[in-house]
Amino acid sequence: MKKVQDLEAAQALAQSERKRQELNRQVTVQRKEKDFQGMLEYHKEDEALLIRNLVTELKPQVLAGAVPCLPAYILYMCLRHADYVNDDLKVHSLLTSTINGIKKVLKKHNEDFEMTSFWLSNTCRLLHCLKQYSGDEGFMTQNTAKQNEHCLKNFDLTEYRQVLSDLSIQIYQQLIKIAEGLLQPMIVSAMLENESIQGLSGVKPTGYRKRTSSMPEGDNSYCLEAIIRQMNSFHTVMCDQGLDPEIILQVFRQLFYMINAVTLNNLLLRKDVCSWSTGMQLRYNISQLEEWLRGRNLHQSGAVETMEPLIQAAQLLQLKKKSPEDAEAICSLCTALSTQQIVKILNLYTPLNEFEERVTVAFIRTIQAQLQDRNDPQQLLLDFKHMFPVLFPFNPSSLTMDSIHIPACLNLEFLNEV
Repeated sequence: MKKVQDLEAAQALAQSERKRQELNRQVTVQRKEKDFQGMLEYHKEDEALLIRNLVTELKPQVLAGAVPCLPAYILYMCLRHADYVNDDLKVHSLLTSTINGIKKVLKKHNEDFEMTSFWLSNTCRLLHCLKQYSGDEGFMTQNTAKQNEHCLKNFDLTEYRQVLSDLSIQIYQQLIKIAEGLLQPMIVSAMLENESIQGLSGVKPTGYRKRTSSMPEGDNSYCLEAIIRQMNSFHTVMCDQGLDPEIILQVFRQLFYMINAVTLNNLLLRKDVCSWSTGMQLRYNISQLEEWLRGRNLHQSGAVETMEPLIQAAQLLQLKKKSPEDAEAICSLCTALSTQQIVKILNLYTPLNEFEERVTVAFIRTIQAQLQDRNDPQQLLLDFKHMFPVLFPFNPSSLTMDSIHIPACLNLEFLNEV
């Protein structure tokens, strides 16, 4: 009987001890959450290690599944502590080292789309943080009371915001250059030469039927699906890395402009593709690209509008080209093409067979007469390297700094939560 009582007493004591430990654990967790103010402290001598682990040697894949733009948030939390203790040298040194570190990464990975997109996302997010937590009321309209507690107290970093803005533009331009480099080899083959509508090869112009591609068969021949796969890849990377939606829209507007310019320039220089069947092929390919934009919710980007010259060129290849009424229809439709471009396409136009007549000199003169008052640019070809100015609208985050978790894989154990 005594043994049973002893056992019960021991069990009660163990249960009471467990409850006490659980209570202590809960208290500890609650105190930690209450105390952490969303700042990170580090010793000055650890700055180089911070930049190395968080910027220059960081691989984006390591942070798959983490909060997008995590490095930007961590850097801001470090800055905020330096501001909190009123250490202007530390603020200056950290921002300078960060900017130099990002430049170093971009120079090393100047052909890597994923790395460039990653640092565009993070540079823009750091810029947004410096605005959102600047204490400037214009940037605080969407902040919660908790977020307003995380504002900078001592320093005005407006000049650094300008430096980060300039850096963001450079990174964006590098991103576009890489994307264009990947897409450009595919464009002519996919848009003008590959048979995406089955059976159209039978209606190629006389004398050109055997020429289905200007490139050798194999690796250099691309279909439209290759372009769409590549753009899917770009879109997935940018979305996963938390790049602002407004910037993603501008990326695709720029890429669609290049597809338009490269395709149209080739059309204006090649007799073998100036035919009714190419017009039909082009219209189909453009409709597929438009459908892709709608499917990714990118149709508001202005991308389709950049393709208007190519859309009109495709229609011009399919319109009748005989009567004065036909000439009038062409002039009223082809507003995005210059007179020079319209005339060039008509001169190059190749009949499908012996039953279709060539475009007559008289018809082309009628067109020129009707369009003589147009104030057209002089050059025939489009500048396919033209770049639209990029805008980075302010995009505040709903995250609070004290909710951000730093994963062990970043090797930042030397940072102390404050």
